[in-house]
Amino acid sequence: MEYSFIEILILFIGVYLLFTVIKLVGRVKSLKYTLDQMSKAMNVTEMPINQELRQLLDEGNDVKAVKRVRETLGFSLVEAKQYIDALKLEDK
Repeated sequence: MEYSFIEILILFIGVYLLFTVIKLVGRVKSLKYTLDQMSKAMNVTEMPINQELRQLLDEGNDVKAVKRVRETLGFSLVEAKQYIDALKLEDK
């Protein structure tokens, strides 16, 4: 079994990307922890956008609320929908 230069190069690039992603995931977790600590220190109990989202939901604009979550928080469509659904359940 001989491996060509291209196959070995692709393998090394894949391994490099894997380690980079793992490192970035750790960095994001660290930043989230720091942000959570800052929020607690400043007595911010929830995201400031939640009030705007509740107003949109009260007006029956669920689609606009999902769109706003996607724009503001950078969530995917599924994540934004789940966020809005969780917000609706909190209010009940």
